[in-house]
Amino acid sequence: MKTQLTMQTHANNYLNERRGLGFVLRASGQSINEFAHYVDTIKCKRPLTVEVMADWAKQDKWKSNNPLTWARRLKKLRPFARYLQQFEAETEVPDKSVFGSVNYRLTPHIYTENEIMDLLTAARHLKPEKGLRSATYETIFGLLASTGMRVSESLHLLNNDVDLKHGMLIIRQTKFRKSRYVPLHSTTIEALRKYYLVRNSYIETIDDASFFVGSRGHCLGQPLSLKQVDYTFSALRHQLNLINRGGHDAPRIHDLRHTFIVRRMMLWHAQDIDIDQRMLSLATYVGHSAVTNTYWYLTCVPELMALAGNKFESFTQTLENDYD
Repeated sequence: MKTQLTMQTHANNYLNERRGLGFVLRASGQSINEFAHYVDTIKCKRPLTVEVMADWAKQDKWKSNNPLTWARRLKKLRPFARYLQQFEAETEVPDKSVFGSVNYRLTPHIYTENEIMDLLTAARHLKPEKGLRSATYETIFGLLASTGMRVSESLHLLNNDVDLKHGMLIIRQTKFRKSRYVPLHSTTIEALRKYYLVRNSYIETIDDASFFVGSRGHCLGQPLSLKQVDYTFSALRHQLNLINRGGHDAPRIHDLRHTFIVRRMMLWHAQDIDIDQRMLSLATYVGHSAVTNTYWYLTCVPELMALAGNKFESFTQTLENDYD
């Protein structure tokens, strides 16, 4: 009798095959591994059904009651389910009818200047004050707010990616396997320089080591993980009692990126600068794969909608005057 492979074995084979073709699969790979562990743990009967996949999708670590969250988790399993059909032809593939479509994005929380300053102040007072931990998190949150970088991009920076002399960051092979240069404002350069000096008083400087590092026990000098940063940010968010103005369950650290993009567009509107002429440069700066991803912000934030509406109203009035 042929022994049935564990779901984890199928997951490993699938991910190795896809990654061998050049796909990174960070987030989806983690989800597939979690799903495989779930299937093997409950010892569910095979072939897999949509019901089993849906049950797993509802059990996210945040215990969300949002069907959109479940739909996004379920979507990550579809390619894997199709892969499994070559071994178990009756494996079901989930579609949009289970939890609905995921082809829309929730409105982000756009931080006010005061909220950002409060966040940086709270990070500065993390225990021990004036230590490496407080300096690390104040600098990370400030860097995200001033450049619109992804959190993962900041954590993957190496020492030789941070050019303080020329005020430039090198973001290497991140999302969509693209690299880019990120010029920095003088205040951001100075903040990074201050962190660099504080950090170097705790650890030895190595060119190919992480720029942002852990500060306690065995984590001292080791690369920071996204989990560590999320944990610290969540603690500070609760401490500050931030009022949520977005479509997600609470303000997120990723919303600092959204805030940077929206504030830049609002500044251009205020300066009467043609956004269409600047949009490609903004998309390149923040690392969007397509400029349409940057245009999305014009429709997702009330402040930008109002500005765009006023501009369109002025445009139509000009047309009416031309025809009078």
